[in-house]
Amino acid sequence: MRIFILVSVLLLTAWLGPVLAQPPVFLMAGKVEFEKKLNMYDEMKDYESDTWTDIMKKAVPKFRVDYFNMVFTADKSLYQPGRENPENIKIPEWMQDRPGENNTIFTDFQKSSSISQKKVYDQVFIIEDSVRKIKWKITDETRTIAGFVCRRANGIAMDSIYVVAFYTDEIVAPGGPESFNGLPGMILGVALPHEHVSWFATKVEAVEPRPADFSIPAKGKKVSRAALLLLLNDRMKDWGKSGKRTIQKIML
Repeated sequence: MRIFILVSVLLLTAWLGPVLAQPPVFLMAGKVEFEKKLNMYDEMKDYESDTWTDIMKKAVPKFRVDYFNMVFTADKSLYQPGRENPENIKIPEWMQDRPGENNTIFTDFQKSSSISQKKVYDQVFIIEDSVRKIKWKITDETRTIAGFVCRRANGIAMDSIYVVAFYTDEIVAPGGPESFNGLPGMILGVALPHEHVSWFATKVEAVEPRPADFSIPAKGKKVSRAALLLLLNDRMKDWGKSGKRTIQKIML
């Protein structure tokens, strides 16, 4: 019996050895779908009266959900609006096309630069600048997103916005949804608790993007990030709290 057990263990070890010895697989290129979810009720509470908020709750759904696609390689990515959500038809037309809601962003990881196309009411801007700098602190907390084990990182963006992100080092590209980046792997989940919005990957596909998939946005007025901020501050200086929140959303 002892000989039988010993032989069985040796055979099992010989069979599993090559499998266990295989290095981890790192995804170098692919496509990610992100679900952006905004809690509209909580957002209203931040800068509107209780009376107005109660009226609007009867007219709009609690959440607005939009989808975005991001294609990527190890050195670049393109993030842009994806499939439509038919549920959004329940949202009044005047709330549909809000500033900064449907951005297209090309990021060059090698050059640490980005080109963003953002629509602000009736004007389209092209923002060419370096990638956004975010102060990250990586934690030991993990969660699984779209089949990938991700580690949590807490960060501060734009000097005051608290960011919770989840990244996986199994995907090499150091990017993420919108302009979130700077972690040692792909960011598959982002939440801004105080802004009541989140982006989480619904699926990741291991497909090789074509060169045509990285169509850099070109239509719009070219400005730097700093120049756009100055312009928005000037145009919305009399908008009060609502103006500040609108500028914040656009600049994210």
